[in-house]
Amino acid sequence: MHFLDQAKIYVRSGSGGPGAVSFRREKFIEFGGPDGGDGGKGGDIIFEAVPGLNTLIDFRYTQHFRAKRGTGGSGSNRTGAAAPDLVIKVPVGTQLLADDEDRTLLADLTVEGERFVLLEGGMGGRGNASYKSSTNRAPRQHQPGIEGEEMWLWLRLKLLADVGLVGLPNAGKSTFLNSVTNASAKVGDYPFTTLRPQLGVVRHKGREFVLADIPGLIEGAAEGAGIGDRFLGHVERTEVLLHLIDAAGDDPVEAWRVVRAELESYGAGLANKAEVVALSRSDLVTEERLAELKAELEDATGQVPFPISAPLGEGIEPLLDAIIRKLGTEVEAREEEAAEGRPWSPL
Repeated sequence: MHFLDQAKIYVRSGSGGPGAVSFRREKFIEFGGPDGGDGGKGGDIIFEAVPGLNTLIDFRYTQHFRAKRGTGGSGSNRTGAAAPDLVIKVPVGTQLLADDEDRTLLADLTVEGERFVLLEGGMGGRGNASYKSSTNRAPRQHQPGIEGEEMWLWLRLKLLADVGLVGLPNAGKSTFLNSVTNASAKVGDYPFTTLRPQLGVVRHKGREFVLADIPGLIEGAAEGAGIGDRFLGHVERTEVLLHLIDAAGDDPVEAWRVVRAELESYGAGLANKAEVVALSRSDLVTEERLAELKAELEDATGQVPFPISAPLGEGIEPLLDAIIRKLGTEVEAREEEAAEGRPWSPL
């Protein structure tokens, strides 16, 4: 299945059905008069977040969505049927953005089963029976249904994960993802083997968390270098960033600084997220060199990096322990912040 994380679509809600102009004419019925019914309501445009979807590829082939029109009214005071709502199913984590310069956020569907009514269908028109009065006994006026609303909008998918995996290309991110989760990300000895985000579930000591791997960042990614920084949106919702640095690289400290600079350039609070630093491919350097790298990175980052070798499984358990501790700390801090914002209640 191809991965697509943004799409532009056109939506239009249904128009209301027209009211009817009708008069009752029956033999042996003493009183006749107007009996035209009202029109039915047009269908709404509703977006629903559903499980089992992790791409917007369907919207590449179907880009126009129109709800049906309400049924017109008819004689004998019969109201037209309302049109069914058009429910558009999207992956959990999809954002609805207006097609304007600022890409105004209209809705953010982050919960399974969450629904958002984007456009309401037009109301049905009044039939001539509703115009009857003591001075207007035989009205012939009626209303056409109110027209539906229409708009172009952008859909953008931001994957939901607990931990985001960042680093330069060829830092060993995909290898690490495959070793600790059930994912099967592509691995190769060349840059940018990862071309789209990958998700995997890590199970460690009775705990589970979702790990997201994104394509590698290079210097100037914010200006479009390499694959650019468009995939950083998929780690915006994470609690912790796992920063992998190649221990066998030319300058691991500079590699850390390059990625941190791109996170700051992107914004959205990524540079302020809790970070765990790991030295991948540590089996390819000597013990003396590894000790030097740990000291240099500790001075630069303010924390002790975790040396690991994903293919050999070395150093994985202490790293996962540290991630779980960080996740617990971040969740507790967010809950405390939310509690401070709520008014006091004795209940």
